[in-house]
Amino acid sequence: MAVKQTAGRTALGEFAPKFAELNDDVLFGQIWSREDKMSLRDRSLITVVALLSQGLTDTSFVHHLENAKANGITKSEIAEIITHAAFYAGWPKAWAAFRLAKEIWNDEADGTDERSAHESSMLFPIGQPNRAFAQYFVGQSYLAPVSKEQVGIFNVTFEPGCRNNWHIHHADQGGGQILICVAGRGFYQEWGKTAVCMTAGDVINIPAGVKHWHGAAPDSWFSHLAVEVSGENGHTEWCEPVSEEEYESIK
Repeated sequence: MAVKQTAGRTALGEFAPKFAELNDDVLFGQIWSREDKMSLRDRSLITVVALLSQGLTDTSFVHHLENAKANGITKSEIAEIITHAAFYAGWPKAWAAFRLAKEIWNDEADGTDERSAHESSMLFPIGQPNRAFAQYFVGQSYLAPVSKEQVGIFNVTFEPGCRNNWHIHHADQGGGQILICVAGRGFYQEWGKTAVCMTAGDVINIPAGVKHWHGAAPDSWFSHLAVEVSGENGHTEWCEPVSEEEYESIK
C-alpha cells in the first residue's frame, strides 16, 4: 500500500507550491498508488533503473533504494539489477549505485536465502510488505491476494518471530475465517486455550466472535491462506499484541 507523501510540500511548499502539489498528489498520490495496475515492487525497480541511468546518486536516489528494499527487492536482486543496467547506463554509474546499495542492504545476509527457500517451497507468492496492517503485527509480514472475487483469499507470510495481535472477527450472522497453512511452521491460539502448531496442510476454522492470534514460530518462516467467510456486517476488532512472555512460553 502506497504511503501518503508530503515531501514536496515540506521542502518546496512555499517556494514552488504547484510543483509540490504535483509531486505529492499526482506522482505519489495517483501514479504510485495504482497498485492494481503495477505493484510497488515493480514501480521501485523501474524508478531505481531510471535514476541510475541518469547518474543521479543524490538523496532522492537513496530514498528510492530504501523504498525498493521496503517493497521487497532483495540484496541479490538489487545486485543483479544494477549489474544488468551497467551495460546500458554505463559502468561508472553502476559503481556509484553499488556504493549506495551496499549501505542500504548491508544488514541482509542469510535472511534472503531463507526467504527464497521458503517461497520456493509453496505454490503461492509471498507478495508485498503488509504495510496496511503493519500496526497490528509484531515483526514483518507480507500479503499476496489470491482471490478477491466471490470469496476473499489471501496468502499471508510471516518472517520468523512475526505474529499478529489478538483479534476478533465479528459478524451478526455467519462470518469468521479459515486458515490453511501452505508452508513453514507457525502457531494459532484462541484466548484461554493452548497454542496449536501449524505446518503445511493444517486447517483451522475460526468462528466469528473468537479472540485469537496466529503467526510464525521463532525459527521458521510461516505462510497460510486466509479465507474470508461471508457474514452479515462483518468486521475485525484488533486488540492487544501478544506479549513476549506469552509468545516465548509456547513449546
